[in-house]
Amino acid sequence: MTLDEYGWDARWAAAFAPYAADAEPGRVTQHHRTHYLLATAAGEVAGVVTGKLLHEAAAKLDLPVVGDWVALRRHAGSAATIHAVLPRRGQFIRKAPGIRLEPQVISANVDTVLLLVGLDGNFSLARIERYLAAAGESGARPVVLLTKADLCPETADRLAAARAVAGRTPVHAISAPLAVGLAAVQACLAPGETAALLGSSGVGKSTLLNALLGEEIQRTREVRAGDSKGRHATTHRQLFRLPSGALMLDTPGMRELQLWEADEGVADTFADIEALAARCRYADCRHAGEDGCALAAALADGRITPRRWASFQKLRRELAFLASREDDAEYRARKRREKALGKAIKRLKQGR
Repeated sequence: MTLDEYGWDARWAAAFAPYAADAEPGRVTQHHRTHYLLATAAGEVAGVVTGKLLHEAAAKLDLPVVGDWVALRRHAGSAATIHAVLPRRGQFIRKAPGIRLEPQVISANVDTVLLLVGLDGNFSLARIERYLAAAGESGARPVVLLTKADLCPETADRLAAARAVAGRTPVHAISAPLAVGLAAVQACLAPGETAALLGSSGVGKSTLLNALLGEEIQRTREVRAGDSKGRHATTHRQLFRLPSGALMLDTPGMRELQLWEADEGVADTFADIEALAARCRYADCRHAGEDGCALAAALADGRITPRRWASFQKLRRELAFLASREDDAEYRARKRREKALGKAIKRLKQGR
């Protein structure tokens, strides 16, 4: 095994230089709660994060995830310890599921993100737009893959509709079991580069990975016939080396993909709407029937569909709501700090 096979290059070597005196580099290939599996020049090794790194991490965002390069030290008879995470070149982030306001890293240091949407009941143009908006912030090249092409009689129409909303992003219809479209997928993958599979449960991520690996490595499950919803076949994130020399990061299916700081991604995904909004007569146009509204004219003549306009508005409202909650959380945190400081000063004065 060589580190080059896992994407190591001169830039990573330069980033690792401050740790080279007493540590070695490794790449996280699996993450199971508190334990990691790391690829190193001497082979795979199990690892755990040091207490110091846990304490110094400003947020969970700063802890290692699959795809990260880390500085580690080996210990005889025990797991290696991870002392630092090298600065990421990019990361795919979503709001963590549930009501808590915190980000979750889905993948790190990925060159290409393969966004899978099924051509069965999973198909949704709004879902494609949401995935593209999130991918736009990741630093990775997005590619949309419409899976289960062999099961859909409307593949050509849905492919055309998906390409219409994807802009410059490549869109391919594939069927992994029949090897349809696999050549187009392989063309997106380069030796030493990392790709990530993202999509809903049951959309076919594990099936595609098995086809690219040439063997049944990942378990697959059938989807429900009634609503095309699937169950998790993949339960953890894992980095695989493909026969082509490319690396593939498989992830558990996502039942929800809530955005996190994706303003630029939304703007890029809806560049047509953003361009029209800039042409409105008034800079503060609310696009609600004002005179000279370029968007209203585009909706009237069919250049923008009501569905796409509604999708854009929904994502913008989601980001605005998230920003307001972040502001509220920061305000509450500041008030708690001020209150604690006031109590400390009061105790100090009483002790004199």
